[in-house]
Amino acid sequence: MTVFHAAMPPVAAKRTVTHSAHGLNWSDEYAWIRADNWQDVLRDPETLPAEIRKLLRAENRYSAALLKDTATLQKLLVAEMRARIKEDDTAPPTPDGPFSYYERYNRGGEHPILCRRPREGGKEQIMLDGHKLSRGKDFFDLGDRAHSPDHTMLAWSSDEAGSELYTIRVRALGTGIDLDDLVTETGGDMVWTADSQGFYYVAVDANHRPSRVFRHVLGRPQSEDVLIHEEADAGMFVSISETQSGAFLLIDVGDHETSEVRVVDLTVPDAAAQLVHPRQVRLRYDVEHHGEQFLILTNKDGAEDFKIMSAPVTQPQIEHWRDLVPYREGCMIISHVCLRGRLVRMERENSLPRIVIHDLATGDESAIAFDEEAYGLGMDAGYEFDTDWLRFTYASMARPAETYDYNMSTRERRLIKTQEVPSGHDPANYTVRRLFATAKDGARIPISLLHRADLDIDGTAPCLLYGYGSYGSSMSASFRVRPLSLVDRGFVYAIAHVRGGTEKGWNWYQDGKLARKPNSFTDFIAVGKELARLGYTARGRIVAEGGSAGGLLMGAVANMAPDLFAGIIADVPFVDVLNTIMDATMPLTPPEWPEWGNPITDPDAFRTIQSYSPYENVRSQGYPPILAIAGLTDPRVTYWEPAKWVQRLRDRMTGGGPVLLHTHMAAGHGGAAGRFDSLKESALAYAFAIKAAGGFKPMTGHTLGNDDASGSVS
Repeated sequence: MTVFHAAMPPVAAKRTVTHSAHGLNWSDEYAWIRADNWQDVLRDPETLPAEIRKLLRAENRYSAALLKDTATLQKLLVAEMRARIKEDDTAPPTPDGPFSYYERYNRGGEHPILCRRPREGGKEQIMLDGHKLSRGKDFFDLGDRAHSPDHTMLAWSSDEAGSELYTIRVRALGTGIDLDDLVTETGGDMVWTADSQGFYYVAVDANHRPSRVFRHVLGRPQSEDVLIHEEADAGMFVSISETQSGAFLLIDVGDHETSEVRVVDLTVPDAAAQLVHPRQVRLRYDVEHHGEQFLILTNKDGAEDFKIMSAPVTQPQIEHWRDLVPYREGCMIISHVCLRGRLVRMERENSLPRIVIHDLATGDESAIAFDEEAYGLGMDAGYEFDTDWLRFTYASMARPAETYDYNMSTRERRLIKTQEVPSGHDPANYTVRRLFATAKDGARIPISLLHRADLDIDGTAPCLLYGYGSYGSSMSASFRVRPLSLVDRGFVYAIAHVRGGTEKGWNWYQDGKLARKPNSFTDFIAVGKELARLGYTARGRIVAEGGSAGGLLMGAVANMAPDLFAGIIADVPFVDVLNTIMDATMPLTPPEWPEWGNPITDPDAFRTIQSYSPYENVRSQGYPPILAIAGLTDPRVTYWEPAKWVQRLRDRMTGGGPVLLHTHMAAGHGGAAGRFDSLKESALAYAFAIKAAGGFKPMTGHTLGNDDASGSVS
């Protein structure tokens, strides 16, 4: 039996603030942990008030003390996971005009090196060395990168705080030197103009929301950049992309249920943005381009799982849209792209993905799919438009990723890369299953599952059960090297495809949002119970894991079914839902209302959120061991959400635990950006999972100690 050391947790002061809405009051005794200058902290972590810094550091020391006996295990886990990564890896080159572009890593390199070679062969040119750029920095994330159409320059962005505020620079590829151009406070993405004389980008506003699109001309200061679009609605996010044809910039404006697209002709230096169709609540559409037509993926006319329509470039308004790929219930079209003469779409049916190539001249179709119980499939159209070749990647939970080039004319598949696992990996040693659990309302919940082929299915195995279930995101059953360290130790690794995702179509998402959000939580619990019933694990042997909105899932199931779990890992968890969604100044709050409801104006939404918000529903009961992980500069789920939650849990729980908080003091939502640095975070979580599955000594109360180990933080 693994036991837990005697150090006692930090105890934060209580300074109760009372809030009121819709005739109801609720209190928050830890509201002070939110720094008044949190926007400054995103840009400079050193501005965090001393009292809050003291608390977070004390929490980190406490977590380290309680997991001290796993220090050797954590090092071993890092070594195992690192040994499965090919350190000097190179991605398959992607051709574009006279060059082939690719990324590679040097042995020991944390960040990629961006390279190119002449298309017909020749000397490698290093365009940008991300690893060198990261040296001496506490945090470094290489964001978007795009070479200019004339292949003479590379625009690239970086974030050096973890706050997702990116600076764009431009490198002259002839000299390897960055130009004087510096564009700050952006979302990181850029799209070049066709003449290579400038690029478009999205700027964030004072509340950290991407809201304005600018055109930057090389050689001019950012202050002279031309505003192309400004979004007045704080509930809408703005993003940019480029049609595969290279002809148009796409300005996408939307939230979780409504979209609006403007197109800008990239060949016209001073082109204005042209609206395709004005936003209409719950109408969604995405635009691609081929010749004289726009190809539009949309839910128009009740096409819940989407269809594809066409419209003339000269008349893109909705009255001119015509069906091209009709709606088929139960078959969700996820994305689409146009290549010369073809429309390529990714779709999902019965929880499994496939790629379909549609000949625009004849209407003939061919599909790329695999006969597996559970697998992941990815598509990469590359840079070029006039090509017969499409790149895709296939993997299963036991089978490393295979990258293919597919000839759409001859249907030839060329295997161009297989993911290497240097330490060795035999898929035959593992079993992959697709199972289903039955929800309390009869819904069938998919489960993707991986375990050793020689595992006895007798109810004794521990299980790591992962879940997300928000925003329509689908959890892919792809190959992941990190969970193998648990699976090889006798764990079952499972993914619960709960409602709130789109694994079973758009209705699966609709059934896990707004007033039906609790379905996500009860689905996850049903999956855990079913895995126990089938003998893959047992009640009290399951370690649950989820991050961000999946962290909300973790907080909710901890309140609802604590006895089901041996432990819970909540990574950057969205657990203070009511207080965050009631605050319209937070970066994500207004765009989130279609997902959760607007509790400010809607009493029903308020009551629903209040009924499940993990922070509001911490109870006087026993809780399993919990590890919460936060990022100080996280703009999506701010550090104080898990910090407050942990304090309230410890204050109200009657037994069980422990409850740990680890805060990355120099990182944001994604944690450490380096490919090896991030392994330490996984090792911390997996060491916690292994220890939780072995059993923590129950925590029966709190005592105060000195600040070096624990103690009062007032």
